[in-house]
Amino acid sequence: MIRSISESPLYPIVNPKSIAFFGASNTFMRMGSIMLSSMQALGYEGKIIPIHPKEKVVRGLAAYPSILDVPEIPDLAIIVLPTEIVCQTLDDCGKKGIRHAIVVSGGFREAGPEGAALQKELEAIARRHGIRFLGPNCLGVANLHLKLNPTPIKADCKAGFVGLASQSGSFITQMFNYLHRHGMGFSAALSVGNEASIDIVDCLEYLGACPHTKVITLYIEGINRGSKFVEIAKAITPRKPIVALYVGGSEAGKQAGLSHTGSLSGPNEIYDGIFKQCGIIRAKTLTELFDYALALGTLPRPGGNRIVIQTHSGGPGATAADACSRVGLKLSRLSPETVKKLKPLIPKTASTANPVDMTFSKNHADDYFNIPNILLSDSETDMLLAYFVSPGIFLERILGEMGVEENSINSEMDKLIGDFAQKFVSLTQAHPDKPIVGFTYRSLQEKMVRTLLDCGVPVYQDPERAARSLAAVQEYYERRGKM
Repeated sequence: MIRSISESPLYPIVNPKSIAFFGASNTFMRMGSIMLSSMQALGYEGKIIPIHPKEKVVRGLAAYPSILDVPEIPDLAIIVLPTEIVCQTLDDCGKKGIRHAIVVSGGFREAGPEGAALQKELEAIARRHGIRFLGPNCLGVANLHLKLNPTPIKADCKAGFVGLASQSGSFITQMFNYLHRHGMGFSAALSVGNEASIDIVDCLEYLGACPHTKVITLYIEGINRGSKFVEIAKAITPRKPIVALYVGGSEAGKQAGLSHTGSLSGPNEIYDGIFKQCGIIRAKTLTELFDYALALGTLPRPGGNRIVIQTHSGGPGATAADACSRVGLKLSRLSPETVKKLKPLIPKTASTANPVDMTFSKNHADDYFNIPNILLSDSETDMLLAYFVSPGIFLERILGEMGVEENSINSEMDKLIGDFAQKFVSLTQAHPDKPIVGFTYRSLQEKMVRTLLDCGVPVYQDPERAARSLAAVQEYYERRGKM
């Protein structure tokens, strides 16, 4: 393990102060131009130095015909050029004194024997100059804490706590909006491509030391340094969760990985064993990968697997109870004292069994805190799963019936919903040792739910996803306790 993050070969790649950019021009529909545009759009504050043989200004930046003409030595080179000139370009970077690079260009090992030979030449050039690089055939990095995003898609999410190391470049650029909609953001996202110099193990080690990363996610098609992977993962999981999506276990996944990055895959059973040995939580889908990351990055360690469900309707409560049972969570039995406290706050039609079904409630906004607070205060309860129907769909009509002027309804509604949400958020401070999770069948962008997500309360779009995520948190801490 590295002693500090600055010792990682990835540190200058993820945190560069100056970048030489090869492949961008004033013709926008070129990959290099699109990637440079994304970096400018996010507001990267370091120096960008375009290299172009003919154009003297590229996207408003002074350009140089050759890297050898640049007066200073940039921290990083990003190369988005035709395959046949990549080796010479990296050699020129080495002569200039650049020691870190991202090679986006494809056409190497993944393209067959000729490409494999070209990749060996690239590796030899890097060794000769002492260059460490990501790629080839990758999309590099995104470090939103540094406003660094040299990937094709504009980053429309805030910097967050999810670290990603991926053998697919598209996941680091196509997931920005997805993570934002689900209440997350990347701390750092790393695409390794063909792993000619820096591999997924190096990325895992970097993210393990990254102070912005609370949970590490991995997209894996194959691992070349198995024993080192196990060593690094075992050192990380006692203090930071790792979630992995492995796609090489099936024949179809194996063939796709081979043609994608040239990775060699192994049987599912081997990877299952490796992950369990290391304390890594395995996701079966990309949705699960980030669902688990949301829960593991926001929730406290549960005291056990006993769960109470709060709902406004019988059907959602029943499906939530079934989902929890299927993943090994146990519905807690509420004590007589808890039931007694609930009675004055819920209608006569409500159920005080678990799930606690409040049916239609006319209660005061304070009860958005009081009812779940009572449930969480029960000593037989370890976690809460709450069903949300956004009050906005009722409040608009209620405020209109009360005579509130039409141009004031939205602001009044936002204030009331914000109050409801903050009451619920305050539960996380009142019960810091009990996970609190919500689910809804409505949009995650409605005011109530969006406020909860932005305040670090996980809300999922169905109870099954919520239950699996809570079970993943329970599994992680159980495994950590055995290591």
